[in-house]
Amino acid sequence: MKESLAYGRRLGTEVLDPMKNAFVGKDEIIDLLGICLVGGENLFLLGPPGTAKSALVHDLSARLRGHTFDYLLTRFTEPNELFGPFDIRKLREGELITNTEGMLPEAYLVFLDELLNANSAILNSLLMALNERVFRRGRETRPLKALMFVGASNHTPEDDALKALYDRFLLRVHCDNVAEERLPEVLLAGWKLEAGKSPEAAFGFDEVEALQGLLPRVDLAPIQKRYVELVHRIRQAGIPVSDRRAVKLQNAIAASAILCGRLSARTTDLWVLRFTWETEEQQEVLRELVEQSLRDLEVDDADHPRARGGDEPDAEELARELAAIASQIDRNENGPNPDPSASEDRSYLRDRLAILDGRCQWVSDADKRELLTGQVSDLWRKLPELT
Repeated sequence: MKESLAYGRRLGTEVLDPMKNAFVGKDEIIDLLGICLVGGENLFLLGPPGTAKSALVHDLSARLRGHTFDYLLTRFTEPNELFGPFDIRKLREGELITNTEGMLPEAYLVFLDELLNANSAILNSLLMALNERVFRRGRETRPLKALMFVGASNHTPEDDALKALYDRFLLRVHCDNVAEERLPEVLLAGWKLEAGKSPEAAFGFDEVEALQGLLPRVDLAPIQKRYVELVHRIRQAGIPVSDRRAVKLQNAIAASAILCGRLSARTTDLWVLRFTWETEEQQEVLRELVEQSLRDLEVDDADHPRARGGDEPDAEELARELAAIASQIDRNENGPNPDPSASEDRSYLRDRLAILDGRCQWVSDADKRELLTGQVSDLWRKLPELT
């Protein structure tokens, strides 16, 4: 067991840390790739083109020994392109057997770019693969080798069928362009990546499987009470966390402990809940709720680096959140057909605004902070008018 636990440290030093050195401003995403890999869960990358979503996953794949699979989905993608064609030799004998050599069923790590282009022809197969790690085609059923799926898109789903696909990704993270002041670092790092050799595989998928085998051994009892309280607070803030997701999030919490060389969870491992949002608008609210739970805790070297938080709020994201609240207030108050659920929304809007009010105080740029706090004050004045 000690040897398996040591793999967690090795994954950090031999795979994740070198990736952080190669990609500027992507530490958060790289840490989540590590969490999902060890936790056996799926990660969704949301962001515009050109923000290194594919490059990050390809770099991770190159550092791991074993078969990986990636594919760019279009609305015309057929099941054969992912799972393999029927075996012609078996077909002549009247058997429908899929030749999966080199395809998704044989891969330990699967990356599906533009995931939300998935069409109805492959949707059911993908849902089963993501949720049950099984490939089924007619009477043929095969277990998948996949230890983790990563999906990417530049938007969140609107169609109900695609929402079901999106729901199979436990954690979601936004991948955006880095801050303007770090552009020189990005240019230098990108130039090195273009000119350099591909990274050597330093870690095997058999070692990843050993780490996943430790998940049931992690003691979650020390964090259960705080975890239940946090899930309740997130739900009360209007962010849905189903019982199924609450259960599966324990894998991510346990993975955080394992990557720190522990078989006992700490409250600081709850940092992973920052990334269980469904919409972009929920990100700041969720981050604040989690940070409130961790704020008074002492963090040491036995805790995951992400538990330290400390990331400055995104002023533009706060502005979008406040604009969304203003729009909701306007619809409830001045719309041609007033929303009958306005009274139910009022409590949620107040809670959400209170959280954003606190986040605005942390913006370091004085001009932006003054502008945001002024908008918050205006919204507080408008809210009582809905009574």
